[in-house]
Amino acid sequence: MSRETQGIPVSFIARRARVHVPGRRSRGRRRIRGPVSVLLGTALAVTLTSCGGSPSTASGTDREAAGYPLTLTSCGKKAEIKAPPRRAVSLDQGSTEILLSLGLADRMAGTGTWTDPVLKGLEKENAGVDRLADSYPSFEKVLSKEPDFVTASFLATVSKGGVADRAKFAELGVPAYVSPSDCAGKDNSGDGDGRRVKTLTMDTVYGEVRDLARAFGVEKRGERLIGELKGRVAKATEDIDASDATLLYWFANSDAPYIAGCCGAPGIITRELGAKNVFDDTREEWPQINWETVADRDPDVLVIGDLTRKSQTAESAKKKIAFLESDPVTKNLTAVKKKRYVLLSGQAMNPTIRTVDGVEQVAAALREFGLAK
Repeated sequence: MSRETQGIPVSFIARRARVHVPGRRSRGRRRIRGPVSVLLGTALAVTLTSCGGSPSTASGTDREAAGYPLTLTSCGKKAEIKAPPRRAVSLDQGSTEILLSLGLADRMAGTGTWTDPVLKGLEKENAGVDRLADSYPSFEKVLSKEPDFVTASFLATVSKGGVADRAKFAELGVPAYVSPSDCAGKDNSGDGDGRRVKTLTMDTVYGEVRDLARAFGVEKRGERLIGELKGRVAKATEDIDASDATLLYWFANSDAPYIAGCCGAPGIITRELGAKNVFDDTREEWPQINWETVADRDPDVLVIGDLTRKSQTAESAKKKIAFLESDPVTKNLTAVKKKRYVLLSGQAMNPTIRTVDGVEQVAAALREFGLAK
């Protein structure tokens, strides 16, 4: 077996060998990069010859599954799905929680890249799925699960510097899907977390739910989940008027804080409530903004990311609040003096199904603070 393919199951390479699919600086949302293995076409041939593997065929049931093959287009590339996935690997927590919410734990072979504990109510389902890594798992680790479908919330996860580029999965016949919320109406060409060319809405998140439900052949479950999420947003925002309230969203880092711009997931929350983000004049997803500028804009409420990872300074809400109340610049902010803090999970501040949690929690807090009519 060649060095290039050591660590990758021979049975997996053999099964996929005949399949051909045409083809920054960060606030810490994208976790520490894992090693990426380079698989060359010649390496596949050498492996098959030296190890004696042979491709297997899909079962008759898979070949004849209604509605397959189907093609999903995401972030500019197509993924052909030949049968309902049975060994999916989800490479970001947002994607993972959608699959779990769709009742697909029994068809998941592994997960990776986590910022928070799993969404409440999904603990049992999640416990039965192998966690490959809290950060980016290696390409070899993912392939060791013999995946037949890979999904990610962020383009960086399946690009150079992440787990592996989508082209590497395509070489082995593994369709890879990326959430449209990270690329539709968004420019990711810079060094940061991207810039929103078009304002993000929950419709894009719902589109991801529909895509994944379709990929697995569970469209009715997808529509049921979307209906539940829409109902929760409607209930949380019923008769609310927070037009006089100003908000600031702080994701991570106390030295050079990542603060939300106008038009990503925090923007969805703000618009649903009729409030104002004090940094709605920037379309950068998560620009780094100094505390002096924050003090000049003096928000009424601080929405704080309560993270469990340790890749940035002041990740947990506890550490963030300790900083805010001791730093000579931030301790004089109106929100700090009045202790107007709203604690959200990192996933609620990303464009995921948990953004609905963010709408509910911020709405409840604004009412409690007397800032919503």
